[in-house]
Amino acid sequence: MVTIKTFFDKDTATLTYVVYDDVTKDAVMIDPVLNYDPAASKYFTESVDNAVSFLKTNELNLYYVFETHAHADHLSGAQFVKAEYPEAKISIGAKIKDVQKTFKHVFNFKEFNENGVQFDVLLKDSEVLTAGSLSIKVLNTPGHTPACVSYLINDEVVFTGDVLFMHDYGTGRCDFPGGSSEQMYDSVTERLYTLPDQTRVFVGHDYLPGGREVQYESTIGQQKRLNPQLNGTISKESFVKNRDGRDRALKAPRLLLQSLQVNIDAGILPDEEDNGSQYLKMPIGRRRD
Repeated sequence: MVTIKTFFDKDTATLTYVVYDDVTKDAVMIDPVLNYDPAASKYFTESVDNAVSFLKTNELNLYYVFETHAHADHLSGAQFVKAEYPEAKISIGAKIKDVQKTFKHVFNFKEFNENGVQFDVLLKDSEVLTAGSLSIKVLNTPGHTPACVSYLINDEVVFTGDVLFMHDYGTGRCDFPGGSSEQMYDSVTERLYTLPDQTRVFVGHDYLPGGREVQYESTIGQQKRLNPQLNGTISKESFVKNRDGRDRALKAPRLLLQSLQVNIDAGILPDEEDNGSQYLKMPIGRRRD
């Protein structure tokens, strides 16, 4: 049975996981966070440091840093983890190339390479990787973004990123470029809900609905019974109508533009310029009411 250590970044409501075998000490990390203060435009490494400290204290062998997708609400801390564990491979779904093509245009990154070379491993649907005693199956689960994947580890636990949230909350939004509520419905009902009911589900965010304490673990059975947006009885037509309507009322994530230009580049921050400073690129436009 795998052991899971959870780290919650309250500022972005993001969950980072270290999944490991307590006997062999083999481990992987999922969705590390680089803290970022947009008002001061400064980053800090508290979240990454906490996760790395846990790895070191427990003498774990880190094989992979897995991203569930190119996040639009926080900067990835993958490069800071890799600085401490150079052999760990930063990995993401192969369809990240589609996301890179979209946002290369958004940011007018003329020299940006859109073939995914920034990542160590591009993952294919149903591919199975090993990390010592851990077995990781990749499940393509698009909808939130075209490149979203979930990770099924040792056929016991699945990490769903922003596709499926807690069973008292719902699903991720589908209004980003390339997102699709139709695809999300299929991802959940055909890929996730076909897993055994006892499969443990670990989500990518928890927004503390109703002011409750943070929660991050569910089961497939609970999701199918209780998820208010997409349970086992909701039709595709109903889900699409409700999801799209909800998305139209949502604001853009607070760190959308900062996050995406870093995360499509595997968490690599911009190079220093000749004055020793680094700069993010921010498109601007006139709002049309």
